[in-house]
Amino acid sequence: MTTLSEAMRTTPSTPATPAKATGPATSRLRSQADGMAVASFILGLLGTLVLNLLLGPCALVLGGLALARGTTRRGRALLGIALGATDLLLLALLATTDGTVSWHIGS
Repeated sequence: MTTLSEAMRTTPSTPATPAKATGPATSRLRSQADGMAVASFILGLLGTLVLNLLLGPCALVLGGLALARGTTRRGRALLGIALGATDLLLLALLATTDGTVSWHIGS
C-alpha cells in the first residue's frame, strides 16, 4: 500500500498553462499593427516638411495604436510618435516666430 506522499512524489506535476492564441485572426491584427507602425513613421517624416498640422497628429495616433496592438516593428512606431510630436512642436515654433503655419525660405 502506498501512502499519499509517495503518490504525490511519483506523479509528474505539470502546471496548467493556457495555450497561446495563434490563429489567423491574431496574425491579421499583428500585420495591421505593423502597417500602422510604418504609416506612422512615414506620416511623421512627411509632416516635418508639409502639412504638419494634419500629419503630426495622424502619426501620433497610428503609432500609439500600433504599440497598443503589439506590433513587431516597435522601433518604427516609436519613431513615428517622436516625429509626430516633432511636427507639432515645429508647428508651434513656426506659429510663434513667423505668425504663419507654413515654411518659407528667405525674407
